Amino acid sequence: MNRFSLSLVILIVAVFGIKAQGKQDIEKRIDEILARLTLEEKVAMCHAQSKFSSPGVPRLGIPEIWMSDGPHGVRGEINWDNWGYAGWTNDSITAFPALTCLAATFNPDLSYQYGVAVGEEARYRKKDILLGPGVNIYRTPLNGRNFEYMGEDPKLASVMVVPYVKGVQSNGVAACVKHYVLNNQEHWRGHINVEVSDRALHEIYLPAFKAAVQQAGVWSIMGAYNQFRGQHTTHNKMLMNDILKGDWGFDGVVVSDWGSAHDTKEAALYGLDIEMGSWTNGLTSSIDLAYDNYYLAKPFLKLLKEGEIEEAVLNDKVRRILRLMLRTNMDPARKFGCANNEAHSAVARKVAADGIVLLKNENQFFPLNADKKMTIAVIGENATRSLTVGGGSSELKAKYEISPLDGIKSRFSNATVLYSMGYASGPSAYGRVIPSSLDADSLVNAAVKVASEADLVLYVGGLNKNHHQDCEGDDRKQFKLPFGQDELISKILAANTNTGIVLVSGNAVEMPWLSDIQGLIQCWYNGSEAGNALADILSGDVTPSGKLPFSYPVKLKDNAAHYYGESSYPGDSINQYYKEDILVGYRWHDTKKIKPAFAFGYGLSYTSFDISNIKSDKKVYTSDDTIKIGCTVTNSGKTKGAEVVQIYIGKTKSKIKRALKELKGFKKIYLKAGEYENVEMEIPVEALKFYDENIHDWNLEKGSYTIYVGNSSDNIIYKQKININ
Repeated sequence: MNRFSLSLVILIVAVFGIKAQGKQDIEKRIDEILARLTLEEKVAMCHAQSKFSSPGVPRLGIPEIWMSDGPHGVRGEINWDNWGYAGWTNDSITAFPALTCLAATFNPDLSYQYGVAVGEEARYRKKDILLGPGVNIYRTPLNGRNFEYMGEDPKLASVMVVPYVKGVQSNGVAACVKHYVLNNQEHWRGHINVEVSDRALHEIYLPAFKAAVQQAGVWSIMGAYNQFRGQHTTHNKMLMNDILKGDWGFDGVVVSDWGSAHDTKEAALYGLDIEMGSWTNGLTSSIDLAYDNYYLAKPFLKLLKEGEIEEAVLNDKVRRILRLMLRTNMDPARKFGCANNEAHSAVARKVAADGIVLLKNENQFFPLNADKKMTIAVIGENATRSLTVGGGSSELKAKYEISPLDGIKSRFSNATVLYSMGYASGPSAYGRVIPSSLDADSLVNAAVKVASEADLVLYVGGLNKNHHQDCEGDDRKQFKLPFGQDELISKILAANTNTGIVLVSGNAVEMPWLSDIQGLIQCWYNGSEAGNALADILSGDVTPSGKLPFSYPVKLKDNAAHYYGESSYPGDSINQYYKEDILVGYRWHDTKKIKPAFAFGYGLSYTSFDISNIKSDKKVYTSDDTIKIGCTVTNSGKTKGAEVVQIYIGKTKSKIKRALKELKGFKKIYLKAGEYENVEMEIPVEALKFYDENIHDWNLEKGSYTIYVGNSSDNIIYKQKININ
């Protein structure tokens, strides 16, 4: 905190006597502050003053609010009025793994550690709001921003978002859960109107946001760009007033996405509290002060003065903003932050290794013997390319980044490691594709030559964070790997069949070569410790335990959103219809009996586990009961590892349309070789309710249900019938 900011906080403490206190005291303090503010000062607090800040009230010592992207680390400092970087030399940070990786850990404890660490870095950088995490549902594998989210299942996303939010906010930094809601594609995101049933909205797309509000107590939420039923989601009466601030009782601040506000009256009346980025060039040549012309600036003030909008509407916004400040930059008990320390690197490495998913391992191709003298050919641009930069607003200025090649060379020091690029994607540029200047044929020939000279090949490819890949601003153009990688892999296999593949991506991809390879690892954008975490898995220092947070379809048409054609995805540029309704991801594959390439919740290990003695505490339950399901998990293999017990429940002979089964609980168990643990999970019967559109509320269908227990959505080892009376 600089000297000026510190003096403001000291002043407001002196004026208002703020100290650590209960909720009633905070509300009383807010009333006292509100009474001292002018109309103009209150309006000013409701919109940006720069790219990433909103104004305070210097007259009263009320500080500014400073925000930063993003969910995977604190973004480098941006200029006041444009998107250029400010050129600071002290804004490098720890890059944490992308949220797809965090979701793949299936470990809420790690999610809390992640949240604490990234929150500490945000606090150190003097940020009041961290713009994340993202919990939009993985609907299509083409969505350019899926890598920022927590997968296809609302239960998984709900369980993982709560500790992340609590961890961030333990530092006096507000998490900002985004993008509320239905922002499930980047293509036409600024205007596409989503038509989806109330049931799918409440059962699939809202639960993670609801959990963040009601279980984690999140202090801010970001509106989305898209429309829902003809009204922009950032100021949508049903979403903001009726559901978020009404039904859920959200007492925090709604922040617009940058440029997602479109109308003064709707923004004022339908839930928006702080408007950011409506004119993203900030100070313009044609307007003296663009920020004062935002929808919630002078136009808002004019409607207030004319009596068209009641001042109570403004006061509610300012009350929420002050409440956020009393939780963050006006809380004298707020912790100090820290950045780039060993503890944060350790968290980043642990999350990355825990989230890596082993998808195929024929003839025990993995792990590799790190003590053996051999020649390893590492092929692929992603082995050396920086993957903390690019991708849009989540890009990071990492203090360091261990590449896969560096990690392999360090851990496999007894081996001769050869490297060949194999393909080239071109430099990263937001909003456009810049082709590589390198000759593609020469790269392929060099890679094949290196492969032929090696004892084994590790191909490190996949996607990257360029435009039309895993990147904000638009979606992927194809399901297959870009830059001729499928053809390159075929030629490498012809030269050396002893080949394993490491896919780095935030999305599923088509894999025509799957049956021809020995081993396959799904890696993610794993941040500063990416190479070390990969080497941990490759060497067997860490046994893989990640599970897929989304389904891998064999072909794009097997995905529910794409099955129904362009009206379902991407729409006609005006409207799109979620025709798959509640059957998203594994719900679709299970119910329609469409076999995926790899199922939700799937992931192999270097050891083996037995799940036995599975039973529920009883067979008949009432609506107020909790279903208790116990089992014994035994590590029957030869090395330590972890297994995720997954519980799904489905309604037998339902009177309404349902998925075959839905995830209702999971637990990750870490065991040494030969160890066992007795596990019990509890599922409230209330969790079996469906959203009944006839009564516009949740309803419980009585009768017979089936409990499914397994270690992936398509590997169920136990079924049991129960009855709900």
